[in-house]
Amino acid sequence: MRNLLRYFLMALLLLVVALVSALTTMRLAIQVREVKVPDLRNKTPAEAKRVAEADGLAAQVESNYYSATVPEGRVLSQTPVPGTPVRRGWQVGLALSLGPQRVTIPQVVGKSDRAAAISIAERGLQLSSTDNLQIAGGENGQVIAQDPPANATDVSAPKISLLVAQSASPQAFVMPSFIGQPLGSVTSILQSAGFVVGKVTIAPPVSSPTPGNPTSAAPQLVPPAPIVATQAPSPASIVVSQEPAPGQKVLAGAAINFVVK
Repeated sequence: MRNLLRYFLMALLLLVVALVSALTTMRLAIQVREVKVPDLRNKTPAEAKRVAEADGLAAQVESNYYSATVPEGRVLSQTPVPGTPVRRGWQVGLALSLGPQRVTIPQVVGKSDRAAAISIAERGLQLSSTDNLQIAGGENGQVIAQDPPANATDVSAPKISLLVAQSASPQAFVMPSFIGQPLGSVTSILQSAGFVVGKVTIAPPVSSPTPGNPTSAAPQLVPPAPIVATQAPSPASIVVSQEPAPGQKVLAGAAINFVVK
């Protein structure tokens, strides 16, 4: 029993040693593949790429910014920052300096978004982003704000963002049925909801069949067209049909036509 326990403890010890050795080996292997990001600031793009490649890294220019301290064409900043441990093959993002700001930011508020984009491009600037904002009564496609503002100084990047007006979409409603209701009450309901009563016509009277004339009792295949009222129908007139028909979608402010009797 004592020998069995001794063998078990020895096997457990060997297992622990093997695990520690494996972990140490993996850690050393990872550290061998890792390098620290070199300082590429104030270098030209070509110099930065050579230094990065010497450490097994890559370097790529990703953006441009104005700077009053770093000469034009030199690396202004980098990501990751110098000294950061990364794996070999990692790509370092570079931001180049454009030197001091020399371009005047144009005034594009009040112009169309197309005219603003042309004005921005003519000055060698870039259109960063365009957002739309629905404004009641606003002119669709008109620039209502810009960032940075016109004639701004201390601009960080040669980019301009725009806020463009977008006409609010009219509301759509499902047309209810007004058939069988008095024209007066229907008119009041529509006007309070922002709609307009359009053309109102009076349905023609239904002719009675003549006794002894079988042809007069035959149903008419084509109903006669409504007669347009020469005078305004009475508010007590009853709606017999409507256009748009019940259940159809109609935009706010639309005119609704009726046939009454």
